[in-house]
Amino acid sequence: MTDRLGGLLFAYLEDHLKCQRGLRPASIRSYQEGVRLFLQFLAKDKRCKITRLALSDLTGARVRRFLQALEQERGNGARTRNQRLAAVRSFFEYLADREPCVLGEAQRVACIPVKRAPPCETLYLERDEISALFAALPSAGPLAVRDQALLHFLYNTGARVQEAADLRVSHLELGSEARARLHGKGDKWRICPLWSRTADVLERLLEHNRKHRNPEDAVFLARNGTPLTRFGIYKLVRRHTAKVVKKSADGTPRPISPHVLRHTTAVHLLEAGVEVNVIRAWLGHVSLETTNRYAEINMRIKVDALRTCEPVWDSPPASPRKPIWHKNPELLQWLESL
Repeated sequence: MTDRLGGLLFAYLEDHLKCQRGLRPASIRSYQEGVRLFLQFLAKDKRCKITRLALSDLTGARVRRFLQALEQERGNGARTRNQRLAAVRSFFEYLADREPCVLGEAQRVACIPVKRAPPCETLYLERDEISALFAALPSAGPLAVRDQALLHFLYNTGARVQEAADLRVSHLELGSEARARLHGKGDKWRICPLWSRTADVLERLLEHNRKHRNPEDAVFLARNGTPLTRFGIYKLVRRHTAKVVKKSADGTPRPISPHVLRHTTAVHLLEAGVEVNVIRAWLGHVSLETTNRYAEINMRIKVDALRTCEPVWDSPPASPRKPIWHKNPELLQWLESL
């Protein structure tokens, strides 16, 4: 790879994504993987070492062939293909901003359409499953308090798995108005209130980890005293939910992850009548469209809404023939203006 391209790639990953855009480590790894696969494809397509690539080798036509290879050779689906395209687009935009000679190819890459992909199934737990989960949690053992605190925290806050892994002692306020500060995507912080039960079990956990009470110490620790990783949290959630969660309609086990608990928090807040904008802020969604999908998947809310407008098929004889709203002049005036 020529020095110029190599320098721009390093600056893109280390400065642009980390410092300028403030992306979280998982997002940076996704962008890095997409660009890495693209550059490896370029070297293979040009039949040269990756260290011999130059800016002129980055073309829109090669990006299209790269996307085709992802589907045909690597067996990637439309969603993964679109994710790789987003990473390559971002890299081309960065290059075009610094090297005008790349602008034309960046415009061609920007014109490559994303493929339509069916939305992912949004899994969430019913309230009886959540109750069964907490009832089945171990109450004795060196790690029982940690597991209780972690699952209560995930369900209470709807935190992303990386946000839970990054939680530090200084991010918790466990007084009369308990709350947690979460460091989310885009280097953004948000505050989530905590139930008294969650605050109590977190206080017990911190007391249990009294050797790790410095402000910057992690809250959730592994057996060896090191911070739990996102993969460790995945394993804990799957282990504790394996026996209490209902199976799918076809009898297969439902894959429960920390993100399923995040979906569960959103749906249960919606069922409780919490306004969608409040849920958006609670979960740290940038777009309201992301939050609105929970209203789409919740059949119970749809059923309740349907019942509110269900006609009275068997009206008693004494009921008035003219609907009550006919007597409301303001409503009639509004209807006439439509």
